[in-house]
Amino acid sequence: MREIVLDTETTGLNFKAGDRITEIGCTELINHVATKNTLQLYCSVNKKVSEDAVRISGLTNEFLNQYPPFEDQADIFLKFIGDDTLIIHNADFDMGFINNELKLMGRDELTNKVIDTVSLARKTLNTRIANLDYLCRRFSIDLTERSLHGALLDTQLLAEVYLELKGGKQISMNLNETTTKKKKLMDTM
Repeated sequence: MREIVLDTETTGLNFKAGDRITEIGCTELINHVATKNTLQLYCSVNKKVSEDAVRISGLTNEFLNQYPPFEDQADIFLKFIGDDTLIIHNADFDMGFINNELKLMGRDELTNKVIDTVSLARKTLNTRIANLDYLCRRFSIDLTERSLHGALLDTQLLAEVYLELKGGKQISMNLNETTTKKKKLMDTM
């Protein structure tokens, strides 16, 4: 089963006010395990990146201007995700931006199944707090590389969080050790 963990960085928080995608990151999962197959696209934009967005992602207009706009890279992105399930943290935000970019190009919205890990975390962990940093700390996932938000890095962290939310890393069971412990317990009775 193939799934795609997806994240975006943007010029601001509101695509309806003209904010645009500056970066898309994707990490492929096969049977809930991340592969080395990833996609990272930086996108030039004809809008000034807000100071808040620069503070969060470090992406400036000067940096982004060396890359093509989303519309010139959309087919690469669409081919990578195919019709596979998308795993997204706060899915409404990212899907709103992606579908807006596609709409601006005259293309159809995505119809992929989407799993929102914010909702999944709140339901699974019975918690109100579900931001990525909190979830990484809760599952002891290393955050040392995350001084800034980056779409690709965040998908790699989210892939680990998603694995934990789906039941965690399975440790091998040593049946001989279990049998020995059970036998010792029985001998004491």
